[in-house]
Amino acid sequence: MPPRRPMSALRRKRLLFSYAPDWAAFFALDKVHGYRRVFSLEDTSYVYPYSLLPQRHSQLLLQDVALYMICFVAPLVIQPLINLLTIRSWWDLHNVILGLALTGAVTQFTKITVGRPRPGTSISSFPYIIARCLPPQNATDPIFGLSTDAICTNTDVAIMRDGFRSFPSGHSSLSFAGLGFLSFYLAGKLHLFDKRGHAGKAWLSLTPFAGAALVAISRTMDYRHHWHDVLVGSILGTVLAYFSYRQYYPSLSSELSHRPYSPRIKDELDANLHRNDLESPVPMANQQQGPAAHRRQESAVQQQQPLTATAQEEDYELEGTAPRPSGPGHLYDVWSEGRKDEV
Repeated sequence: MPPRRPMSALRRKRLLFSYAPDWAAFFALDKVHGYRRVFSLEDTSYVYPYSLLPQRHSQLLLQDVALYMICFVAPLVIQPLINLLTIRSWWDLHNVILGLALTGAVTQFTKITVGRPRPGTSISSFPYIIARCLPPQNATDPIFGLSTDAICTNTDVAIMRDGFRSFPSGHSSLSFAGLGFLSFYLAGKLHLFDKRGHAGKAWLSLTPFAGAALVAISRTMDYRHHWHDVLVGSILGTVLAYFSYRQYYPSLSSELSHRPYSPRIKDELDANLHRNDLESPVPMANQQQGPAAHRRQESAVQQQQPLTATAQEEDYELEGTAPRPSGPGHLYDVWSEGRKDEV
């Protein structure tokens, strides 16, 4: 394989700014206060225990660490290894990380928008068990109404904010998003849908989904989520995993499914060649020059056109990427084409 052209400083800067909104959304959504639903102190679905005892707190911390290790660290370790063994593309590694971040951002947006209380929001009668809300002992619901978070006496902002993020289950969604993304990534690298029917490829690609299912089931065992929170979170995570995968990778049935899409900012050489084609002086030559000059200009353009296509193919090959589907172009180009059709 020929050596790859070094990326210019201008293109690197433009690429950085083009993907900045994607990363900003991922980090900003976790700080949003979000909506908080009303609830009833007499609703039995909200009286499961929520403990802040050191032993229980350590267990929850270990569960969270295990979740991130399984759902994010494992894909971030496995996918670069596959990258090194296959196409060896830094762009592929960037798209992997950004795809995982996108799934987490959309899940967090749903949680802060719905604002459903967790099962352990109300006060509990179990000894040494401290509820998340901590309402007064004699607190009751308003007549012909429900209680709001204003009745809570717990001043821990992080605990209260997390207490109203039950729907959908973040652990279920993130597990299916992270491990589901890994499943799609493996399916693309292995060309699962190549119509050859290799069962080994299917088992290897579906293994991360099995791990995600185990994580999702465990969320109902410690009363952190309702069962429908887990179900919807699992479906949402799977959909988001495929959505995020398709933003940066071709279809699983594509012959180039093992490669990421090309960068949003084209290479300078490709852009300059394309611009030269668009700014060809042939129309002016038809009006101001003779037949001989026109033939020379036409021959030069015919020789230049295949060069552009070749440059594009080499650019994709050098960067280890797949060409993006061609869109309608700029609005000005669409409008210009429409004016030409009218004339």
